[in-house]
Amino acid sequence: MTVNTAAPKATPTSASAAELETHVRSFTTEAWNWVQDYWLSILIAAGAAIAIAALLYAIRAWAMKLCERGNGVANWYAIIGRAVSRTSNFFIIMVSIRLVVGYAQTPPMVDTTVGFLFTIATVFQAAIWVRELVFGAIEHRTSAEDYHGQALTSALGIIRLLVTIVVFAIASVVVLSNLGVNVTGLVAGLGVGGIAIGLAAQGIFADLFAALAILFDKPFRVGHKVRFDQTTGIIQAIGLKSTRIRAFSGEEMVIANKQLLDKLIENLTHRDHIRIKLAIGVAYETPPEKLEALPGMLHEIVEAAGATVSRASFEAFGASSVDFVLEFDIRGDDWDTAHLARNRVMIAILRRFADEDISIPYPTQTAFTADPNGKLILPYPDPGADHSPAPRATATSGAARA
Repeated sequence: MTVNTAAPKATPTSASAAELETHVRSFTTEAWNWVQDYWLSILIAAGAAIAIAALLYAIRAWAMKLCERGNGVANWYAIIGRAVSRTSNFFIIMVSIRLVVGYAQTPPMVDTTVGFLFTIATVFQAAIWVRELVFGAIEHRTSAEDYHGQALTSALGIIRLLVTIVVFAIASVVVLSNLGVNVTGLVAGLGVGGIAIGLAAQGIFADLFAALAILFDKPFRVGHKVRFDQTTGIIQAIGLKSTRIRAFSGEEMVIANKQLLDKLIENLTHRDHIRIKLAIGVAYETPPEKLEALPGMLHEIVEAAGATVSRASFEAFGASSVDFVLEFDIRGDDWDTAHLARNRVMIAILRRFADEDISIPYPTQTAFTADPNGKLILPYPDPGADHSPAPRATATSGAARA
């Protein structure tokens, strides 16, 4: 009978536990020896770390006050202050420790651990700062304008989500790379996934980014009068996918943001003036002296109505009149005011022409006919002919002759 005296094989779990116990024992022994040998340097380094941490906390408190004094995002130093105020306690502690570990003569294992934790704290703190600066810039951009409502709130929420995902994804990749992980496949997978999502939702993203372009590039705002294609109306609401426009004819129009930005948009609210153009025909029988004085008359009439003449000059010889063109500008963008000024100018022109005996002729045309011999028959009486009635012969009775 044979007895197996070989030692039992160690399982993977027991081997791992033994290895961990060995590392802990080694770390404890090394740390205790380090404290015994460099206790004075450790105390000095700890005092320096506490002083550095106190300084960093004071800077964070000052940044919070700076943010409050700047009313959040009123200016750039307030935005920077708000970003600095988001500094985490973990980052402050790790910075303080990292700056003094060299003086304390720390063991390699402690030094490696501190470096690893400092890298994590620094990368994610940088991501937080970048996120806050981007948020602050966007909020500062929108707070200076009259953009309010659900559309802006939704847009800012989506921007926050996208920026947070991007900056923390980059931070995670950087941390994994510092840990020695091969992130090439991860980056490639993220890129392919992003392309697939973009292609699947390109229509939605196109309208979304068009909405963001409208909100931040400001081609128009709610309440502005705009014209595109053959439509003129007032902007009622700017949504994430579409914009609502109340046409001057009364109906509400809904158009996709991308489709709207692809068109030529005329912002009538931003117009400096309204130009009115009038074509005036004067009879050919008007004396040349009065025709020559006509531009001056038009200038006087327009300036008396509170407008500015852009052009008042001879245009052409028309079919039945001498044609003039009058163009004048009315300040502002209010069409009601412009229409009233145009009415005053037109009535004043009629009155002035009546006083000056200047007529505006109707379009006329004269037709001539001919007799069978080819002689023209005038459509009006011949002034050289005698149009008096011929004498009539009267008959008398025989009694009268007698």
